[in-house]
Amino acid sequence: MDWRTIIGQVSLKKQLTELVKQNRLSHALLLVGKEGAGALPLANAFAQYLVCEQAISSSLDEPCGRCPACKKSMELVHPDIHFSYPTVTRKAGEKPVATDFIKEWRDFLGQHPYGNLFDWIELIKEKDNSQGKITAEECNDIIRKLSLKSFESPWKILILWHPELMGNEGNKLLKLIEEPPPQTILLLISESETNLLPTIVSRCQLIKVPPLENAVIEKALIERNKTAPEQAHQIAALAEGSYREALLLSQHAEEDWQELVRNWLNAILKTGPVAQTKWVEDIAKLGREKQKQFLRYYNHLLEQAVHVQISGDALPISEKEKDFALRFNRIADLAKQEAMMKEVDSAIYHLERNANAKILFHALTIKLYHIIQDNIVLLPE
Repeated sequence: MDWRTIIGQVSLKKQLTELVKQNRLSHALLLVGKEGAGALPLANAFAQYLVCEQAISSSLDEPCGRCPACKKSMELVHPDIHFSYPTVTRKAGEKPVATDFIKEWRDFLGQHPYGNLFDWIELIKEKDNSQGKITAEECNDIIRKLSLKSFESPWKILILWHPELMGNEGNKLLKLIEEPPPQTILLLISESETNLLPTIVSRCQLIKVPPLENAVIEKALIERNKTAPEQAHQIAALAEGSYREALLLSQHAEEDWQELVRNWLNAILKTGPVAQTKWVEDIAKLGREKQKQFLRYYNHLLEQAVHVQISGDALPISEKEKDFALRFNRIADLAKQEAMMKEVDSAIYHLERNANAKILFHALTIKLYHIIQDNIVLLPE
């Protein structure tokens, strides 16, 4: 992925190039950022910068994008840039390594540069219970590849995605990370350093990849995804700093979440258990991603209602949402809204971990009823 196509992260890109120019680049960097923030495409673009022929000779702030090294990097075929990532076992007794999946990896990065581990495993798995892992054989293959001389570039570069999935096999790489061969750079990419072996973290220079700002996501949606400006603005507010999440939300931008919220609240406060059961059965049919998006939208409305109560005005949202937030304040005060947010956050957490949707939404409905039952003001149809 070219340096200029990275979404946002301007200061971080400058920080990385300054490390090279000032000769302060560590032999092992650990890039840590939540999914959708761009740690993987950033690592790919930085690797391109390191092998760029013009950047090396002219001290450029970004790769030129035109030299043979840049073109090979963008096509993910540069012989001195190696990739390691979780793989799955397709046949009994098989001991997979990353190069067995290199075609799928190139397709994945081409189609989903901001994709996450789930997207990757869904692409390569053949069984429903497949789980990604970086095997001991892969660790041995990494050591073998990095022991060779570089082919074209002054650098040999390894991009290691999700090193936390190595488990104890990662101990095989400790010596390599601590004392790699000359002119070797290791770029490790993780969503949380706490899931890594402490002995690996201690040997790396930590680089935090912050969540993307709402304005950056909004601009990317409009320019790259051709999302309507008003929709892009609302989606960016819900995406929680993740461009991947924003793209998922944009796929369902026409969903009438407000109507679903209204039906839910009226079932809780007015029409009773029969209506609640029907509502739960309906939302259980939507699928996990839509369910998560709906709950995030519900919390988004709660946040607007809280802001209105505190400041008397709403954050930049549509008039329809602002009116809805004002009506929301007739249902619950700040303490109750905070309690609802916590319950919804907890529901999202368990939904992401494959909780049964019907049970989860039934329980959440009952909890919301008990939170707001003594302050009932129905939303109009």
